[in-house]
Amino acid sequence: MCKLGCVLFALGLTVLSTGCTSSKTAEKTAPQTVPEDTSPFRLYVTNEVSGDLSVIGATTYKVISTIPLGKRPRGIHPSPDHKTIYVALSGSPIAGPDVDESTLPPPDKTADGIGVFDVTRNKVLRIIHGGSDPENFDVSKDGTQLYISNEDAEAVSIVDIASGNVIKSLKLGAQPEGVKVTPDGKHVWITSEETGTIAVLDPVAGKIIATFKVGHRPRSVAFLPDGSRAYINAENDGTVVLADARKYRMIKAIPLGKPGMIKPMAVLLSPDGTKLYVSTGRGHQVFTIDTATNTVSGSVEVGARPWGIALSPDAKTLYSANGPSNDVSVVDLATNTVTKKIKAGTGPWGVIALER
Repeated sequence: MCKLGCVLFALGLTVLSTGCTSSKTAEKTAPQTVPEDTSPFRLYVTNEVSGDLSVIGATTYKVISTIPLGKRPRGIHPSPDHKTIYVALSGSPIAGPDVDESTLPPPDKTADGIGVFDVTRNKVLRIIHGGSDPENFDVSKDGTQLYISNEDAEAVSIVDIASGNVIKSLKLGAQPEGVKVTPDGKHVWITSEETGTIAVLDPVAGKIIATFKVGHRPRSVAFLPDGSRAYINAENDGTVVLADARKYRMIKAIPLGKPGMIKPMAVLLSPDGTKLYVSTGRGHQVFTIDTATNTVSGSVEVGARPWGIALSPDAKTLYSANGPSNDVSVVDLATNTVTKKIKAGTGPWGVIALER
């Protein structure tokens, strides 16, 4: 399994036990109020190694508060009303590429779950069950359900948020990671890294209705606003795949660079669907693809192994979470230049921007 932890492992970094706290500890130690900040929106960054959430003012570029979350916070997504942030937590140990898993400590299954963070109160309210080893997920359009990838169980879980219960768990391809609800909310796409496939879930019927190939090690999905097309990263191919979202088939692969050097990770569309942004891990860059021509229109070097990316509410600024350097890059998209780097926690993985 190759993720942010792989690089941290390779660099010889050690997970600090002080960064891994229980949900009860997180709730007790989280600040009840936030220092005065006039930023129109804030950045929320999950830090996989230090086990916390960095809250950053988007005008001052300062960390307003650091909230303990639990072990290995990675996937992060807001509720539709932006009042709640959900974070995937996992007690599975961080492992490097090709590591002998028999040498690793056993997973702490009590740490698996989805953290429920109240934006106004600036605290974790509870941890809900999300199946085994949750890494990423998405939220239903009506905000009542979560769809969660369970990597070690090769499954996707449907979770009722109100009760915190897993409604159903379905098997799919090996090492599921990326999860994305279609624009109409009717289906959910789940990537499987090892099998190089997309599974299409019908959450109402509670079954997988289609599976198709998209390239090697897909991790992330982005849909055009009308839902007709989807873009999926193919990490080991150095490409982004364009797929027909209605016929469930791959249309073409868009090359970004030499496979192995450029490793596409997260894909993110501009609100109008005209630009696709792609983080590239060890490639150190974020690429821009023109969706009218499906060609690369530019790139910018943002830092060490960019993973999660987000756009400001006005879509004029991009933010990248750079794991090994423990910072977030701020990119002015008009000039395609990095204007600032913000120190976060240890091992930034995911980032979102929310208006206040």
